[in-house]
Amino acid sequence: MKKFLIGAVGLVAMATSASAADLAARPYTNAPPPYIQPMYNWSGFYIGINGGWGESRNTFEYWGFDHSHNATGGTVGLQVGYNWQVGAWVFGLEAQGNWADLSNSFIDPFDPRFSVGSKVDTLGLFTGRIGYAANNVLFYVKGGAADVGHEYWAAFNGVDFIDVSHIKWGADVGVGLEWGFTPNWSFGVEYNHVFLGNEDHNWANQFNNWNNVNTKQDLDLVTARINYRFGGFGGPVVARY
Repeated sequence: MKKFLIGAVGLVAMATSASAADLAARPYTNAPPPYIQPMYNWSGFYIGINGGWGESRNTFEYWGFDHSHNATGGTVGLQVGYNWQVGAWVFGLEAQGNWADLSNSFIDPFDPRFSVGSKVDTLGLFTGRIGYAANNVLFYVKGGAADVGHEYWAAFNGVDFIDVSHIKWGADVGVGLEWGFTPNWSFGVEYNHVFLGNEDHNWANQFNNWNNVNTKQDLDLVTARINYRFGGFGGPVVARY
């Protein structure tokens, strides 16, 4: 009986081994690829609108008398530009044109027959930009040229003896922060300072002598901006290893 049991166990073991050999090998499957966080792409052409607040600081010097006043008001305009993104760095060029209403006037407290005034009604900026992007948040600085449509006047007894209205060129520096809230739309805030320097305005008085009024001016602008980037340039892209 004992020999029979041992033989039966051996037969069962042999049959089990043969069945296992006949089974197909388990198929091998690759592990799913790791998830890669999409990266925001700032490259491409864009166009947008801006609006905010401006201040023109003006100084008049004439006959040994100095006067300074600030002219504040609103501004609104358009901008168009192009960005190139290289890694986290973003380089760009931009042109901006604004309408403004920055005006003020002053009556001489020592001689109220004299008054002076200033007005800024247009502004153009032509700048280069360098920025650093943390995905869909872009911090940048900018600089370039500015042209300002402005007017100066000086009057005696209500009659202008100087009235200068022209386009003046200067330099602009600025800083901004922009947030891409969709693949093609972004919102930002920006500060600009425009240097316009000084000018001399000569005029003849009633004694047929020439006199001079020297004016100095600079501008500060704080604006909110909304931009739209065209086509696929503004869509998210996948980072490569």
